Amino acid sequence: MSQLRLVPITQENFYQVVELSKTLTDVQKRCVATNERSLAQAYVHIDIAWPRAIYLDDTPIGFVMLSYDDEDIPDPDKPALYLWRYMIAFDYQSKGYGKKVMDLLIAKAREEGFKTFYTSCDMAGPMPYQFYIKYGFIDTGEKDDDEEVLKYIL
Repeated sequence: MSQLRLVPITQENFYQVVELSKTLTDVQKRCVATNERSLAQAYVHIDIAWPRAIYLDDTPIGFVMLSYDDEDIPDPDKPALYLWRYMIAFDYQSKGYGKKVMDLLIAKAREEGFKTFYTSCDMAGPMPYQFYIKYGFIDTGEKDDDEEVLKYIL
């Protein structure tokens, strides 16, 4: 049985993770920063960023980055964890891996004692908004730049 894992980015997997961004459609590329840019931001924000490669067995199939900075989140929802980046390589989309990874992230948030789990998404197409809503996120009605802000109550 295949196993999904969240793996730290290392010298050994860095280029594989960076290359995953090239698998996305043009619309998807407009909606999510490249993994290269995300990893640069993680380096600059090393105190709050939690970047991980998504592995299916021994194959990297995606990238996720959490933020431990809840500065912009309303006080009643704190402590909160923020899903900063999330992508699954094109060939692995629509196979249930996105939901399984989200299950891992929600479990991590609960284990660490967070109250809410936030994200935001571009509205250029129906995804990823519909994915998040179907999963159980609530549209807050707020915007972060041009993105809809969503939250999941833990």
